[in-house]
Amino acid sequence: MPNMSRNSSPRLALGLALAASLAVVACSKSEPPQEPVRSVKVLTVGVDSFQSNHEFAGEVRARVESRLGFRVGGKITQRQAELGQRVKAGQVLAQLDPRDYQLAADAARAQLAAASTNRDLAAADFKRYAALKDQNFISGAELERRETAFKAAQAQLDQAKAQLASQGNQAGYTSLVADVSGVVTAVEAEVGQVVSAGAPVVRIAQDGPRDVVFSVPEDKVAAIKPGSDVGVRAWTDNTPLAGKVREVAASADPVTRTYPVKVSLDAAAAPPLGATVYVSPKALSLAGMPVIKLPTSALRKEGQGTAVWVLDKPTMTVKSQPIQIATADGNEAVVSAGLQPGMIVVSAGVHVLSPGQKVTIYQERNAQSTAAALQEATRNVASAAGGAQAATLPVIK
Repeated sequence: MPNMSRNSSPRLALGLALAASLAVVACSKSEPPQEPVRSVKVLTVGVDSFQSNHEFAGEVRARVESRLGFRVGGKITQRQAELGQRVKAGQVLAQLDPRDYQLAADAARAQLAAASTNRDLAAADFKRYAALKDQNFISGAELERRETAFKAAQAQLDQAKAQLASQGNQAGYTSLVADVSGVVTAVEAEVGQVVSAGAPVVRIAQDGPRDVVFSVPEDKVAAIKPGSDVGVRAWTDNTPLAGKVREVAASADPVTRTYPVKVSLDAAAAPPLGATVYVSPKALSLAGMPVIKLPTSALRKEGQGTAVWVLDKPTMTVKSQPIQIATADGNEAVVSAGLQPGMIVVSAGVHVLSPGQKVTIYQERNAQSTAAALQEATRNVASAAGGAQAATLPVIK
């Protein structure tokens, strides 16, 4: 037992010392980790020129587009016109079944023959009674009755002639004929369909001047005036064309709430009908205006507005700077307020920074390797020059 107590004493003392050290370590407060120094890309704010223009998508259309239909109703038996076909004035586009109108014309022709016979009979009767009146065999009143009957027969004959002419026109209206030269842009009725008088059957874009139709929002329509210059660019080959505003709609489209604008083009240089073009009104052009632009990577959301990080070069810390964005120029944002030329703005890494944080300026590896290569080349040249100089020195014995 005495030996056991002597051996356990050092162990007990060691355990107490270890527990005390652990208690001291547990009671001591650890220092908070230092915030890391971020590496960021920066740019110097400068004045640049606005490059983009207000550009709208438009469509090439004919200045005059006619919707042709039959002047009488009936069943379509033939349709010669096809979509995209070029037609000339006087060319037959479609036909109706003419049998009913031909029968009506035959009936009018028979009525004309009957009226002509009645007129001839009344004329002969009037001539005979006129001779009897000259011989005083009849009274003047009787002759007047014969004259009135002759005039009524003549009127019926005139009516029959007009009726025959009308029925002949009705039969002629069963053929739909192009009244102008142009291109068929739409076919709205097919063979076998019964159409009413005036219903559109074929749509023709007349040859001649062409228009570009596009729409502008309400806040910009006031700047576009009839007669102002407009730049037009074809979508297929980017061919530039010149045009002038011909018409600005007085009211907005009820669906899109935009205002249609028509621009006149030279028919010889205009793209095909229905082609898509880009329209740049000169009245809305901002090209060349001095502005301050930033890449979108430099912007961040702060509250209800937009802000950027501005670098304080002496302390190498950043602070938040609210700005106002006016519009976009390509992939860059145009700043209207909040920045001055010469300020240094963080252009990348903005979402990991906090106010007053220390940063370093990011150096690309290519630039570092190029600088190191230049330094190495400089040392090699210096070494080579020193060796050549040593080789030319005389040896002193």
